[in-house]
Amino acid sequence: MKRLIITPALVLVAANALCIVAGGQEAGFKPLFNGNDLTGWAGRPQHWSVEDAAVTGRTTKEHPAEGNNFLIWKGGTVSDFELRLSYKIVPNNDKGFANSGIQYRSKEFDNFVVGGYQADFEAGKTYSGILYEEKMDGILAQRGQKTVVKTVEGKTRVEVVGSLGSSEDIQEKIKDKDWNDYVVVAKGNHLQHFINGVQTVDVVDEREGGKGAREGILALQLHQGDPMTVQFKNIRIKNLSGNASAKSDIDLLQGEWVPVEIVANGDKASQEVLDNIKVKINGNRYSVESNNPSQGSFKIIESTTPKKMDVTGDDGAELPAIYEIAGDTFKACYAVNGASRPTEFKSAEG
Repeated sequence: MKRLIITPALVLVAANALCIVAGGQEAGFKPLFNGNDLTGWAGRPQHWSVEDAAVTGRTTKEHPAEGNNFLIWKGGTVSDFELRLSYKIVPNNDKGFANSGIQYRSKEFDNFVVGGYQADFEAGKTYSGILYEEKMDGILAQRGQKTVVKTVEGKTRVEVVGSLGSSEDIQEKIKDKDWNDYVVVAKGNHLQHFINGVQTVDVVDEREGGKGAREGILALQLHQGDPMTVQFKNIRIKNLSGNASAKSDIDLLQGEWVPVEIVANGDKASQEVLDNIKVKINGNRYSVESNNPSQGSFKIIESTTPKKMDVTGDDGAELPAIYEIAGDTFKACYAVNGASRPTEFKSAEG
């Protein structure tokens, strides 16, 4: 969830401006899922949906997966990054089978099929946390292993060079049929996975001929086989290199924001006021949950300096604004009481 700093001056005489600054709770991280729908993602609708504010993949006897299929993030490609999310996986069968994974630096094939690096996990006790290369060279590190992956005589060779602990000890930290936290860090040819704060693999991929991917797509896997359910939430990413495909400002604004500061006429609002406000953005629509709820739409113009935003409430109110967004910080300054568009981010005593 993102944090919002609001500096309104609803009754200003001189400035007539309402200023907003927003920032993420985790510095540098951006949400990839808005908690409401699959905006920004693409997959087979019979298998993927949103339930209980979580991305949900499900196979049933009526709708089995004919081969592994994937929900693909359409926001661009990633190179060097840290990805954080929570997952829950449940077998809906008497065999206890359920398998999924997080694809990264991967390639997209036809019909929502993906190949490449996968941070694996399952309902069983063997594969959660391993590095698996979907549709390519298979397991590149078992759980608890430090490995170096090389090309030897034209073939992939995995060399175990160290240990992070026993697979059994790591498994004890993973919760069954409950939420677990997964972290994937990719920096150059160095790949690391963590579950619930415990490192599960450490891999250096030295393969030649372009086999060790340095950039590619993100996706979530739904494995073929017996009926199962997998869920993901709190999906967020931090770019570590600057090489990820740029996202537009409208994409960066998506999600839920909470205020951390409100200043009106030079006076800061109390924490009690802050705790009662949430702002949600979905597409070009916004909604404010507060004692005085409101909703409406907005449009932005990125090409000007400062950047411009025009907000139109469903009650007909129009607020010309300026804004800026950098990293996890969003700032906007709105003209109110019929004033002209602000030229600076300022809320003064009025």
